Amino acid sequence: MTHVEDELTSQPECWTRAAAEAAGHAGVLPEPGERVAIVGCGTSYFMGQAVATLRERAGQGETDAFAASEFPHGRPYDRVVALTRSGTTTEVLDLLGRLRGRTRTVAITADPDTPATTAADDLVVLDFADERSVVQTRFATTALTLLRAHLGLHTDAAVTDARTALDTPLPEGLVDCTQFTFLGRGWTVGLANEAALKMREASLAWAEAYPAMEYRHGPISITTRGTATWMLGEAPEGLAHQVRGTGGLWVADGLDPLAGLVRAQRLAVAVAAARGLDPDRPRHLTRSVILDPTSR
Repeated sequence: MTHVEDELTSQPECWTRAAAEAAGHAGVLPEPGERVAIVGCGTSYFMGQAVATLRERAGQGETDAFAASEFPHGRPYDRVVALTRSGTTTEVLDLLGRLRGRTRTVAITADPDTPATTAADDLVVLDFADERSVVQTRFATTALTLLRAHLGLHTDAAVTDARTALDTPLPEGLVDCTQFTFLGRGWTVGLANEAALKMREASLAWAEAYPAMEYRHGPISITTRGTATWMLGEAPEGLAHQVRGTGGLWVADGLDPLAGLVRAQRLAVAVAAARGLDPDRPRHLTRSVILDPTSR
């Protein structure tokens, strides 16, 4: 079993623990009414997109998500939440340094002994969800579960659905598809972005992601026999029929969308195996992006 496989199968237990610990972080995590930005890189940025939508829709306050390198420094926030598994990512550390003394910051990380722990004002450590793999799975979804629980939006059904996602066979023919499109609505747009990233990282697959309604405005033209379109969350009316009409494979599992992401992670590993690739050794990637100042 690869590190990725081992880690993604542990997600139900990680989510249960994160949800139980959420109440203990009151005062550190964003409070109702605060204007908040959530920042990260890659997977963490996509989790930030999901959380930002969830928080606003819960009436907790204006919330934005940014890639750490694209943070708008002229815009005021009450608190900035940095998601960083390694705690060493250059863009995140640079941003935390620039915000010190101006905006309250909190880092959610997997390692208590990294630079992010002193760069941020507050700290949440999810060391039980740390990973050996380059390709993120459980840390990202555990951080999202922590924040869902903090918003009062996590339920035990999500954990049950995650176990279903791990135990249920993938749809027949899915692994053999040549192209994968992931769709979301609202908070699941971030999950769709992450699912497509997992496919590219782990299996070098041609994978894209779109808001579900935007998919009709051009991207559906690439859908045909031998491609797959996967909806995370509830699909717009008529979309499944349109996709099936192209000859493409339609996937919608009816699970909690975060559990659907777990199933997409499994697909990435399965496609990698079918192509003779090692998902623990993704091409051109390292566990953390640490930039040489002279090369920037």
